[in-house]
Order: sequence, then C-alpha cells, then structure tokens
Amino acid sequence: MRRTTIALLAALEASVAALIGLGIVLVPLMLLWAVHFGLVVDVAVFLRTAADVWLLGHGVDLEFQLDAVTAARTGLPAAGDPFAITIALLGFALLSVSSGLRIGRRSAAGGHSFTGGLSATVIYALVGAGLALAAGIDGARPSLWQAALLPAFVMALGVVVGAVAELNGAGTVTDATGVVVRGRLAAFPSALVAGARAAVRIGAGAAFGVLALGAVLVAVLVALDYATIAGLYQSLGAGIDGGIALTVGELALVPNVVVWATAWLLGPGFAIGTGTAVSPGGTLLGPVPGIPLLGALPTDVAALGGLWLIAPVLLGFVGAWLVYPDAGPAHGSHPLRAAHGAGTSWWHPLGVGAGAGGVAALALGLLSWWSGGAAGPGRLAEVGPNAWAVAAVAAATVGVGAIVGSYAARARGTAPDYEAGKRDETGLPGDPAEPASQREFIWGAER
Repeated sequence: MRRTTIALLAALEASVAALIGLGIVLVPLMLLWAVHFGLVVDVAVFLRTAADVWLLGHGVDLEFQLDAVTAARTGLPAAGDPFAITIALLGFALLSVSSGLRIGRRSAAGGHSFTGGLSATVIYALVGAGLALAAGIDGARPSLWQAALLPAFVMALGVVVGAVAELNGAGTVTDATGVVVRGRLAAFPSALVAGARAAVRIGAGAAFGVLALGAVLVAVLVALDYATIAGLYQSLGAGIDGGIALTVGELALVPNVVVWATAWLLGPGFAIGTGTAVSPGGTLLGPVPGIPLLGALPTDVAALGGLWLIAPVLLGFVGAWLVYPDAGPAHGSHPLRAAHGAGTSWWHPLGVGAGAGGVAALALGLLSWWSGGAAGPGRLAEVGPNAWAVAAVAAATVGVGAIVGSYAARARGTAPDYEAGKRDETGLPGDPAEPASQREFIWGAER
C-alpha cells in the first residue's frame, strides 16, 4: 500500500476516534441541555464542557474558578479559590489507545508504520490544541501545552504497541521502520535482546494480570453493593437525562477504579481525599463525593489481608516459567538445554527476573500516577494511589516471582531443540555448518 494512502487512512481513523470520544460526552450533555434546561442556557457552555472532559480524559490539567454561589453550595473550605483538576478519566484514553492499536497494526501491515503513526499522532495533537483554544473560558481553562502533547502521546502509545505486535507476529518484515529497528537490534548480542524481550513479556503479562484481578474485584464489589449504588442514584434525583450523563462519567472513571483496586490488591491502597486511606488493612474515610460508583468502596478489613500479595508473585513465577526458555538465541540447539552442555550463566535468570519486576513497576506505577490526582478543591486535592509505593511493591513481588520462575525454568532444561539455521526471534540466522557441540555460550550468547 502506498505511503500517502496509509497516512490519509490513519488520519481519517484518528479523526473519527476523536469525534467518537467527543460524541460520547456531547450526546448526554445535549440531552441534558434540551430536557433539563429547556434549551435556555447557552449551548456553548455544554460544547466547552464536552471538550474539557475529553481533554481531561487524556491527562490534561484543568484550572477551575467557581463563582461565589456555587462555591458556597459545595460546602468545601476554600472552594472559591482557584484549583486544579488533574485526575484523568482514563476511559477516554482507553478509547484512544484502542484506536491507536488498530492504526499501528494496519500501518505496519501496509509497510509504513512510521508514516501512519505520525499522521495519527499529528491529528490528535491538532485536535487537542484546537479544543483547548476553543474551550478556554474564565471558569475553566485547560493547559494548552498539555492539550497539544498528551492526547498525541496517548495515540502514539497505542500506535507503537499495535505496530510492534503486528511486526512480531509477521513472518517476513516488509515495514520500513521494522527493518531498520531489527537491523539496529542485530548489532547487540542476541541473548541480550532475547533476555530483554523476555523481561518485557513477563513484566507486562504480570502487570496486566494484576489489573485483571483488580477488574474482577471491582465487578464483585459492584455486584455485592448494587443496592447501595442504586440508592445513591435515587438520592441524587438527577432524573433520566442527568442519570445518563452521570453514568457516562462513571463509565469513564471505571478504568481509574480498576487501577485503584489493583493498588489495593498490592497493599498501598488509595485515597479519596487528604487524610483518607482504603487498603487491605482497613478503610478510613471522611465525606466522600456523591458518585454512586463509590458506594462499592470496601469498608472492612480484607479477609485475606497481606495474602493478596501472593497474586503478583505467582503471576511473575508463571510468566517466567512459560517465557524464560525462549530467552536465548535459537542457533542449532537451545542454549538453556542442559543436555547439550550449553547452560546459561547463573546470573542470567536474575537479570531477566529483575528486568521483569522493573517493567511491572513501570507499568503499574505510571497507571497509578495517571489514575490519581486532584479531583476538586480542599481535601479532594489528593485522590488515588501513591504511584511510588505501588511501583515499589510491584517491583518486589513480580521481581521475586519472576526470578524464582526463571531459575526454575532454567533448571527444568526441557526447552525444545531448534533446527540448525532457523532464525530466532531477533531475526539472526544460525550457522548450519557449525556443530552445536563446538559452540560456547556465555550468558546465553554465542561466542
């Protein structure tokens, strides 16, 4: 496929993705404007609100200044002072990442991943900057430089992941960027590349495994506390139109809650306001915002307590057990197969396991940082988990499990043989003329 065609298709899909995200916010707001306010209020207020919410969903900070009447109604101290909202509604970012995944895969399959990714990223940068300029009013002003960079970063993240997944699954790489990257990787020792790849696979798999457990926990708590959540909906008296708008906002907040549940499983927990804590050791809360979804917050000490930390350890162990046998070059015979006398150095599993812990810490720490922040004035300036604490616990638990699993997989020594001359995951050909018994391996690398 031609480069220009890929660029235009990527730009079109990115534009559609941005419009869908805006539409998800705008439709319930227009319904609220028509039904609840009777078309009396200036529609520009709702258009700017939709733009602000979309930008906030991609991590853009908003500076707010409430009028005196509204500030008095909140009942919060210093509500009339300017304050920032920095918590991201990750549901919108998730939609953009999903679109970026498709763009990256299609662009890589067409042979021009860099062109397609650049086109989609530029579109998102223009959309973000344009919305920030159009939505800025006295009451709420988004950060212009963040609006130009953060939505584009979210799109670029999805594009890169999608392109890498497509190139790894392709037998023959025709993408220009993929050829260049593989050529650069060929300059490094093949075992170093394979070990780093294994660490990324183990760490990312463990991180998303813990996130999946957090999602299951959220689903269970919502099911158990459904009556409380429904009661909060009724107490708000928002009506059908307001209830729809509130539900859309809560759905955008669900990924945040999943990350908070993950932080709860890991032990540090999270906060819903300054001086509060929700963790397996117990819950200490003050006045909570009237969001029905928060009715599912746990109020008692966790049944298993610190035993929840077994989950990331097991995920790291299982991931290393499955992935580590491939963490070496596939030339002639597998370097981990002890029967061929080609065992890796003792510290190779340690390096892979530690790297996996670092990857898990990076992923969960960034998500924790992104899912929290300031949600309002006063005590609401601190909401969400402590990113540094979550990253530290993730590194320790996943790292320990991955190290033990890597040593167990190394001791197992049952990895299958590879045919001579077969290309390994780095694309480096083996030498079929050289007997495997005459090769020496240091840290899994041929010398």
